Parts: sequence; C-alpha cells; structure tokens
Amino acid sequence: MAPPRHLLLILLAAASLATLAAAVYEDQVGLADWHQKYIGKVKQAVYHSQKSGRRRVVVLTEENVIASLDLRSGDIFWRHVIEKNDPVDQLGLSLAKYAVTLSMGGSTLRAWNLPDGQMIWETNLQVSKSSKPLLHFLSNSKVAKDNLVLVSAGQWIYAVSSIDGVIAWGKEFSLDGLEIKQVLQSPENDILYVVGIAGSSKLNLYQLNAKTGEVVKHIQESFPGALCGETILGSHNVLVALDETRSGLFLIEFKGESINYNKVHISDLVQDLSGRVKLLPLMSNGIIALQASSTVSLLKLKGIDGLEVIQSFEQPAAVSNALTITEKDEGFAVVRHMGSEIEFIVKFTSDVSNEVIREKINIDQHRGNIQKVFLNNYIRTDKSHGFRALLVLEDHSLLLVQQGNVVWSREDGLASIIDVTTSELPVEKDGVSVANVEHNLFEWLKGHMLKLKGTLMLASADELAAIQALRLKNSEKNKMTRDHNGFRKLLILLTKAGKVIALHTGDGRIIWSNLLPSLRASKSGEMPSALRIYQWQVPHHRVMRENPSILVVGRSGTDSAAPGVLSVLDSYSGEELNSLKFDHSVVQIIPLMLKDSSEQRLHLIVDSHYRAHLYPRSPDAINVFLHEIPNTYFYTVDIEKNVIRGHSLQKSCDLSSDDEYCFSTKELWSIVFPSDAERIAITETRKMNEVVHTQAKIIADQDVMYKYLSKNLVFVATVSPKAASEIGSAAPEEAWLVAYLIDAVTGRILHRVTHHGAQGPVHAVVSENWVVYLYFNLRAHRFEMAVIEIYDQSRADNKDVLKLILGKHNLSAPITSYIRSEVMVKSQSYFFTHSVKTMTVTQTAKGITSKQLLIGTIGDQVLALDKRFVDPRRSVNPTQQEKEEGIIPLTDSLPIIPMSYVTHSLQVEALRGIVAIPSKLESTTLVFTYGVDLFYTRLAPSRTYDSLTDEFSYALLLITIVALVAAIIFTWIWSEKKELNDKWR
Repeated sequence: MAPPRHLLLILLAAASLATLAAAVYEDQVGLADWHQKYIGKVKQAVYHSQKSGRRRVVVLTEENVIASLDLRSGDIFWRHVIEKNDPVDQLGLSLAKYAVTLSMGGSTLRAWNLPDGQMIWETNLQVSKSSKPLLHFLSNSKVAKDNLVLVSAGQWIYAVSSIDGVIAWGKEFSLDGLEIKQVLQSPENDILYVVGIAGSSKLNLYQLNAKTGEVVKHIQESFPGALCGETILGSHNVLVALDETRSGLFLIEFKGESINYNKVHISDLVQDLSGRVKLLPLMSNGIIALQASSTVSLLKLKGIDGLEVIQSFEQPAAVSNALTITEKDEGFAVVRHMGSEIEFIVKFTSDVSNEVIREKINIDQHRGNIQKVFLNNYIRTDKSHGFRALLVLEDHSLLLVQQGNVVWSREDGLASIIDVTTSELPVEKDGVSVANVEHNLFEWLKGHMLKLKGTLMLASADELAAIQALRLKNSEKNKMTRDHNGFRKLLILLTKAGKVIALHTGDGRIIWSNLLPSLRASKSGEMPSALRIYQWQVPHHRVMRENPSILVVGRSGTDSAAPGVLSVLDSYSGEELNSLKFDHSVVQIIPLMLKDSSEQRLHLIVDSHYRAHLYPRSPDAINVFLHEIPNTYFYTVDIEKNVIRGHSLQKSCDLSSDDEYCFSTKELWSIVFPSDAERIAITETRKMNEVVHTQAKIIADQDVMYKYLSKNLVFVATVSPKAASEIGSAAPEEAWLVAYLIDAVTGRILHRVTHHGAQGPVHAVVSENWVVYLYFNLRAHRFEMAVIEIYDQSRADNKDVLKLILGKHNLSAPITSYIRSEVMVKSQSYFFTHSVKTMTVTQTAKGITSKQLLIGTIGDQVLALDKRFVDPRRSVNPTQQEKEEGIIPLTDSLPIIPMSYVTHSLQVEALRGIVAIPSKLESTTLVFTYGVDLFYTRLAPSRTYDSLTDEFSYALLLITIVALVAAIIFTWIWSEKKELNDKWR
C-alpha cells in the first residue's frame, strides 16, 4: 500500500531540513562568540548586609531591571528583566529577606526572595495611576510587628502584609484631585500622617489608624501660591515643598490639629542660582539639600522659622540619602568632582560642620559627573564606623568606592545602546623575531600532538583541558590587528548617555570609551540626546596611513527642533578630532555613497524646514556633491500626518546668509494615506552597502528571471486605525494590513497587497529584490510571515543568446526610475509560531552565500531562518527540476529548528537590535545582538565552504602524508626487489 501523501511531504521536508540545520558542539561555545550581562543605569539601591554569607545590594534600573549584586565584586547574583509595559517604580527591603517592588503606577506589588530572586507573592491593587506611587515600610515597633507595607498612589492608600501579600486594609480618600505626596509615621503611637495636595494649592493632612486604616482626623490648608509637587520630609513634623515657580520653599509644620507654614525665597539663601531648582531626597533629620544646575547647597531647618545655609558645593556634586547610624544620629555623603579626582565626604547630622570621612579617589574622566550616591556603613575591626558608596555616573556606569579606592566598576551604559557601526583594526606590521618563530613552532607542534591524541580518544582529562586552553590561546582572535579573514574588528557603540564605546570582536573587551562633551548635560539643565553613529572616513589608497574615523550626530536638547551637534572621533583611540554645533535642527540623516579626496564620506542632514545641509563642509566635498546632485533624491515619512513625500535637491537655500553647503528641496510627489482607513506602521529600505552577486536568477526550467534591484525601493506597511494598538484591540472584520512597494524617486506604487484580519506589530526586512514582513493574523490567532519577490520583466529580451552574442542586449543600458519598468511579483505567506522583536538579514562580502533571516524572538533569542523557507515559489509537489534547484515542499508553517538558534541556549535580555556585518571570508557573517545584554558570534549560512575549520587536525594530515610516502617508498623497494628476483630466474 502506498504511503499517505502528507507523510511523504513531511519526510521530504525533514530531508531538506537536515541540510539546513547547523550547530556547534558544547566545547566550541565561547570560541567564536561571547555573551555579556548588564543591568542598566541604577535609579534606586538598597543594601542587605548579612552577618553570615555574602553582602549584596539590590538595585532597580532605568532598563526596568531588578538585580542583586555582590558587594565584593559587582557580579550579578540574580536579576529579573521586567517587560517595559510593567514599569517598576519603587524598591525596598522587608523583614531582611524580601525585596519588595512596586510596579505599574502602584497597581502591582511583588516580593522577591533575597537569596535566589524567586518571586514569593504578587498582589494587585486598585489605584489612581496618574500620580507617582509611594512605597513605605513601617518602622514603629508597635506597628512594624504586623509586617505591613504601605502603598499610596493618587487617592488610594493600602496596607499589605509583607509575609504573604494579603491586603490588611485599603482606603480611598473622597477629595477630588488629591495626590498623596508623603506618608509619615508617629514615633509614639500607631497613627499615620498622610499628606496630599489637591488642586496644586490645597494641602491636606489625614491622620489614620495604622492597624485599621480608619481616618481619625482630616485637616486642610490653602496656600497663597501653587506647589510644583516636589516635597521632602525635613523633620518628623515639618514638610518642605517647592512652589510652582521653583523660586520659593514652603516650610509646613504639623502641630496638633493645625497646619502652620512659612515661605522662604531661595534667592535669599543661595546667591546666583541658575538652571532648574530641585529638592534632593536627602530625608535627614533637619538637613535638606537643594540643587540648581551644578551647585548643591546643604540647608539646616529651623522649624518653620527659616533655613540656614551650612555649605555649598560649586563643583558638580551629588548627595546621598540619610543613613541611620545610631538611634539619635544619621549620616549622609556628598561626592563632588575636584579636577581629575572625586572627593568622598561623609557627615553626621548632629554636627554637619565636621567631616567623618574625606577621601580623594581617582576615576576615569570619561565617565562624566556623579548623578546618584547610595551610602552604606559597616563596622570595622576596631568597632568604628566605615563607609562605602555606590556611585552612578553620567555615562550610566556603576562604581563602588571604599577606603579611598574604586573596589569595582560596571560599564552598565552598554545596556542602553542606540546605534552600532564597525571599524577595521590596524594592519599588522612586518617583522617577527626568530625566537618568536621557534617558540610559536614548538607551541604549534605541541598543540597539534594534543589534538591528535584527542582525535584518537587517547587524551586524559588534563590534556583535554589543555586542548581547550590552547584553542582559546592560539585562536589569535584577541589581537589588535586585522586578520586576513576579517573576523577581528572594532564594534563601535553609541549609548543613550552619549558615550561611544569600542569593543573588540574577539572577546568583547572595551578598547576605548569617550563620553562626548557635546552630548553632556549643560549648566542650564538641557539634556542633549544622541541619535546615530556612522563611518566617517575609511582610509584607502593615498590616505591609507591615516586612522579611520567615525561620525556621531545628536541634538543639543530632547526636542526635535533643538539644534544638532556633530562629533568626529578617531576609531583606534576614541580621541575627538572635531566637534560642531549646528545652527539648524536634525530631522533626518542621509549617508551618501560619495567620498571626497580624503576618503571622508559625505552626509546630508535634513532640518525641520526640509533644507539639506552637506557635511563635511569642504570645497572638495561640495565639488564632488554638485556633480551628483541631479541624481540625489530622498523621501520623508510624516507619521502624524500619515503621508510620505519624495524630494529632490535645488542648488541653494532660500536664506539670507550665503551658505553654499545648504540646499533647498523640491517636493516631487506625495502619497497621503486616508487616516480613517490606514495608518503608517513601518517603512523599510535596502541597506546602502548591500552587495548583490548576480542580477539574474535561473529557475528550474533553465529560464532566467531578472531581479528588480533598485535601491530606491521602499516597503511601506499600513494598518487600519483600530488595528494600530496591541493585539486583540480590534475584531478581524475591523483589522487589515496593506503592504506597498514604492519607488522613492517617482512615487510610483509598484505593488500593493491587502491582508484582511491582520494587525501589528509589523516587522520587515528588505534585501536584494525581496521583502519579508511579519504580522498577526487575527482569524488564525497566529503570527504570519509573508514574502514578496519582485522581478524586472522589461529585461526579458536579454534571455536571447543570439542578441547577447551580437551585442544587442540591454544589460549595460542605464537604469532609471523614470522609465516605467514592467515588474512581476511573486508572494506567499506562512504561519510563524513566535512573536518577534526585531528582524534583519545576513550580509556577506560578495553576496554569493545564501541569505538567512536573523529573527529576534520574544524569548530574547536569535533564530537563523534560511531564506529558502520563505521562497514564494514553494509548492506542495515540487517537480524534479525544482527539487534540484533547492525548492522545499510547501507547508503552512515555518519550521523552528532548535539547532538554528544563533544564541544557543543563551538569552539577550530585552533584545532590541541585531547587526549583521560581512567579513572578508565570503562564507561567514558576523552577528552582534544587543539589548540589556550583548551577544556576538560568527555565522556561516552555507557552512564554511571556503576555509578549513579550527577543528581540522593538521597533525593527522601530516601523519597520513608521511605514511603514504613511506608506503610508496616501501612498495617501490619491494617492486624493485621482486623485479630483480624475476630477472635472476
């Protein structure tokens, strides 16, 4: 009986998969890849010092990470990367064994086990999410024995048991617009004082029973001016609030059943203030800290009578929270910059004029100013108090200082990478000593003899360990010179803090770093923002001796209309070669394929008025660009107005100043999508540096199809308005996705297809003549991956061999977008079982090697999917010719092969981007993945067909050759003797 038809298809597909799957052995992991874990910029830290066991600090970061760090080394004990849609607001310790976190605007309270990070319990609360939530731990012994944690947000306050997460009581205040700002605890009884502001000028004080939540008393007081909302507790019964203009402080005293207040003008206390004034959360008994620009002032509270300036720090400084030292005394730290050093000062609140500790510590100046300080104390062997502090710096790095030294540091700015580029390493200089050659030859022979024993399974455990160590040592992957295969490079990363960091691809170590001055916060309080990083100069030919350089573009503020800034850095040293502040904004950056005589790459920067500015600003650059200006086009996408526009360049700007490097633009075309039916979801184009090996594709019947290889091809996906939100926000009948292929020069729509019942998120990648995009199918309740391939039918006459011989073909004819090409489109869609975060495609030096899609999955791993799986020409019953061509039988779902995970069993937490970098070896592409973690590896989509693997045994090959030569000699001697004997007969 013949086997079922579907069984044959499965077996045929499995046979195809066997040739596509590639994996590494366990002992090969780490030879060509590395994985680094980070946590991000710390915004809150609490210490947990055990009498026995390892000391640790639990931190909460801006990347939404909760982590426990070893205080001795900075290593991660455990961590949890929480999804961005569940932001963590507050962190604290309870019962010395739980880390308690408050998330989602105060609506979710969780407890984590300190030793291993396991979640103990989770409680959901009903709160007003419009205001900042607060987490408060009761310290009064009369109430603390109940182990209650207080949570407040908006008009709600809850008391939750820290043991099991059960809600003891909850209270909603009936006053409209109330926002709870502080929760105070009476040291004498079980009364809670809840302070809230209603309508920005009415202060409300509620007295609550801490055990039941019952309101005992309510007092309201109106103020002559509005409050900005910043409040701190100056003492146990005095609240300090900043007014709306940030020029005055209200000193508010709670006394019995009344509220008394006094207003103090900040200018009377601190002279020559500039920038934004804010209160620092020192929360020390009678001492408050005020910050304006880079000046920090310590003020002594005199009840409500006024404030007295104790000390001011003109240099950039940061103040820690107060730390309880004894029952009656508290300590706090001030850390400030003093030239090339930082000064670590610890004071006690009982005598602020004296200093307990003053230490000077040397740190790397490329880390910027100190932004946060978290103080901790310990008991020395002589029973005196010692102090250590965690420092959070401007570049998002984390340092622990103690006894005048930096104990350890973490480069956690690498958790917030926003852009990546690469640079080649220097060429290795000639000249090697004889001693080095002899030593290397001995090591080479020793290594291959060990490998031979390992191949023959004769190696001991120690020899196997030695083999692994020799592999790592002799791989030469960590040398600071380029290799002939192009594996050794510099990964140059731009972080959110405006710091540029160069990593070596061999082991991921930091080669250099530079916090750019143009992207640092100004004295006026402006926060610049980094945008993109590009290759600026790649030396060739007559400038070969010069170092390559990179370009960093940013804004001087967070607003899109803020003036732009530009920095040029040396790729080998990180030194800033040039910097410039624009007199125009930065809306779009267009790297051109043009170079000037010094090999500097030309860039166009488009401002908010659609004017294009050329960089570098040199006569050579303008001469090169003016020759190509008729062929320069670009497009802009306006998401808010739902329109795409195409532009060309004019020869001069319409400006009063004579700026020859500024060009006005002319709108050539526009596509306005109807807002009631479609919203732009994503736009994608081909990478400008992509190499295409051949423009023709030979199919099974020996016919030729010519790829449509225009670099002006733009993929646009739109979704229906109701489907623009998260999955499930629209019914299948109300959701659709429309995919467009548009020519960016003419605005011509080459292809349009509608997917009914589909919605985002949409991810897409464009390469050569095809587009792959992913969306969610509401009807099937599954993700779908669709592919579109576009071919140029106007070149079909080139298939005539006679015309090719006679030279009458049009292969060398210039291609222009203004000639209406006849295109043919093939498309297909498949189910895909994973949600996707990002997607890209492999790149190789010549474009010969088969393409693979690199898919960042929801599980924070990278999956390599062969492009043949998303071939639109797949059919259920491929012909014999199609099988020979490599067409895989059609299935409704794309396979997930466990061995195809590029990241192996590792996770790149909070994965955001994947970068594919071609090497000089055609078979191999370099893959760098970043998120909160970093991962790097080498990938061979079609296997390493052009090189021998690292596992190749040269010793075994040599022994085989020697054995063959010996056999030849032996047989020759034997043959000669036999022939001689035959003659004597």
